[in-house]
Amino acid sequence: MERHDEHPVPRPDTFPDPRPPLRRTARTGAQAGIGAEAGTGVAGVALRPPRHQADPRAVRWWTAQALMLAVPVAGGTVAAYWLFTGHPVVLGLLVAGFAGCCLVLAVAGPRASYRRERWEVTAEAVYTRKGWITHTWRVAPMSRIQTVDTARGPVQRLFGLADVTVTTASAAGPITIEGLDHELAAELAARLTAITQATPGDAT
Repeated sequence: MERHDEHPVPRPDTFPDPRPPLRRTARTGAQAGIGAEAGTGVAGVALRPPRHQADPRAVRWWTAQALMLAVPVAGGTVAAYWLFTGHPVVLGLLVAGFAGCCLVLAVAGPRASYRRERWEVTAEAVYTRKGWITHTWRVAPMSRIQTVDTARGPVQRLFGLADVTVTTASAAGPITIEGLDHELAAELAARLTAITQATPGDAT
């Protein structure tokens, strides 16, 4: 795994939209269905969808990851059926259906995730929405950010992609923005580092 902690200064036009992804409403955070960092005081704030998607190449990367798991599972199930059973028809249909579902999910899942997952960074917070069955919304205020890292695995490097991980003072764990162009990921990490250094807060 290739990790980077120092990043070049970002281009000023890379992130042109400074408007925060939050808008005040009369509802509480629970009524609005908000997921956010603990202790950030988001009651009465509703979230609009973040503006940015992963790089389109991320679909191929996620598909490759899924197939590396689905193919052995499907193949092992079929092999076990042929080697260790008397080939009953009903069981064969179940095995074939299971193997087919594994392969279909490996291909369809990444495409569904690409359509649903979003991210955005403003001067106030890092904001993500993930999940194509259950949606998870995360907001990390700049004052709560502790570290910003980029990571590129061997398969990611083949596609020219990288992840940005934002570690916060939250029990919910870090926020990861996946499947970015590796140059954009470096610029995003540099921008986040600059903003958090200039933002007073309690990132402890």
